[in-house]
Amino acid sequence: MTQPTPIRRVTNRPLLLDLFSCAGGAAMGYNRAGFRVTGVDIIDRPNYPFTFHRADALEYLAALITTGEIEQYAAVHASPPCQAGCALTVGTNASRGWGRTHIQLIPELRTLLDATGLPYVIEQPNGRAPVRADLRLCGEMFGLDVLRHRVFELGAGWSVPQPAHPRHRGYVRGYRHGVYRDGPYLAAYGAGGGKATVPEMQQAMGITWTDVREELTEAIPPDYTELIGRARIISMQAVAT
Repeated sequence: MTQPTPIRRVTNRPLLLDLFSCAGGAAMGYNRAGFRVTGVDIIDRPNYPFTFHRADALEYLAALITTGEIEQYAAVHASPPCQAGCALTVGTNASRGWGRTHIQLIPELRTLLDATGLPYVIEQPNGRAPVRADLRLCGEMFGLDVLRHRVFELGAGWSVPQPAHPRHRGYVRGYRHGVYRDGPYLAAYGAGGGKATVPEMQQAMGITWTDVREELTEAIPPDYTELIGRARIISMQAVAT
C-alpha cells in the first residue's frame, strides 16, 4: 500500500465526535489523520481505543446541542445501524420473509447533525440507505484484502476528492449460492462458508485492538476515515491561514 504524504498537523488536535462508534475502526482513521476522538455507542465497547461514552447516540447528540457542548467539536462522524436499508435486508431477506423490522435512524440523525452546524459524515454500506453518495470507498483503493464498499454523505458544505476505483482482482473467497470460489478478498462478515477468521479480518482491515468477531464484521478499515480526516484537516488549515 502506498503511504499517504504526511501533512502538517494542527497545533491543537481538533475534537471529533464518533457516533454509533462500535469498536473504533472509523475512530482510528480520524486519529491518524490528526483528530482527537470521542466515541458514543449504546453498547459497552471496552476495546474502543479512545475516550468512550455508553449512551444512545441520538439522545447524546441532542443533549450536546441543547447544552451548547457540541461547540467543543470540530466535526462529527456517524455510522448508524444499516440493517433497515442494506441490500440483504431489503432484497433477499425481505423476499423470503426473513428477519425482523429495523428502524431507519438516518432522517432523525441528519436533522440533528444539520442542527450542529458542523461538518459531518454519515457512513453506510452500498445499498438503499437514504444517504447521498458524496464519496465511495472500496478496500481495493487502499490495497486491502477486503472490498468493504461504503458510501459517505458529507454534510455542511464540504467535499473529499473521489479516488479512482481500481478493477477488482478477483472473487471474494467463500461460498455464494452454493458455489465455492477462491479469490484474493476475504468475506469479513458472518461465519462459516469460507468466511474470514478473526485473525484474517484483523490483518486485512488493519484493526488489531479487538478480537471480537461482531465488532470486526461491523467495522470499516481505518484507511477510509484517515483519507476523509486528512481532507478535513487540510480544509481547516486552509481556512486558518
